[in-house]
Amino acid sequence: MAEIKATHPEARDLEVWFLDEARVGQTGRTCRRWFEKGIRPRGRRDLRHEAVYLFGAVCPERDHGVALVLPEVSAAAMQAMLDELAPAVTPGTHAVVILDRAGWHTAKELTIPANITPVFLPPYSPELNGIERVWLYLRERFLSHRLWPTYDAILAACCAAWTRLRSEPGRIRSLCSFDWLTPVTT
Repeated sequence: MAEIKATHPEARDLEVWFLDEARVGQTGRTCRRWFEKGIRPRGRRDLRHEAVYLFGAVCPERDHGVALVLPEVSAAAMQAMLDELAPAVTPGTHAVVILDRAGWHTAKELTIPANITPVFLPPYSPELNGIERVWLYLRERFLSHRLWPTYDAILAACCAAWTRLRSEPGRIRSLCSFDWLTPVTT
């Protein structure tokens, strides 16, 4: 963090953002439900294969997030997400974006905005990416045990779930804050 701060003296602060994507679709997953002991609750599960990808980035310090719902994961989709994220960063600050090493995250054709520096996690360490907790929260509360008849219904459900997450003050901060996450200021 100090190294990134030193290479961007124009920024008065650094913001830490977590970025990743989640697949949401008809072939969903079931999750745990509270139910009477000894009885198995019924759960819906679709076996069709329509899906969307919910690209999201969150800043726990600001309790803020941005998202895009896209039809695929690709370098072009990642570029769209970076272009959406850049204006969401507080003016005068620089964003340290923590993400995994998926091929579309590290694609050579990406143009990283000037106010963003990507920091890649070590392999097999999703627990260090705070947005993974957001995906779990959204799936458990809004996106599991659902049947979506069309692509548009999946898209609408993802948008509604993200809107509900953003409407809960303090939810992103409570889900994504880590002890090791401390702001770096001048």
